Amino acid sequence: MDEKLSIRVNIADRYYPLKIDRREEENIRKAARLINERVLQYKQKYADKDVLDFIAMTALQLVTRLVEIEQKQDVLPVMESIKELNDELREYINTEE
Repeated sequence: MDEKLSIRVNIADRYYPLKIDRREEENIRKAARLINERVLQYKQKYADKDVLDFIAMTALQLVTRLVEIEQKQDVLPVMESIKELNDELREYINTEE
């Protein structure tokens, strides 16, 4: 059984203690680094806003990207179309015999 690893992750100058599987550590640290980079970009561009606004915009931007990736990987509609075409071809072949 994998032991849990205790780490502290810094997001927007706040530290969050986490207990994670060792195999998740690299991805979690990379995600925190990406969030902090995006928050910093917003801070530099919109100095008069609150850090919560930057975090919200970062979340929106990253989740929008995630949704786009999920849509690209959704092969179910393509598989359904292929099945329909296959059925039509099979029906056509059977009527020609």
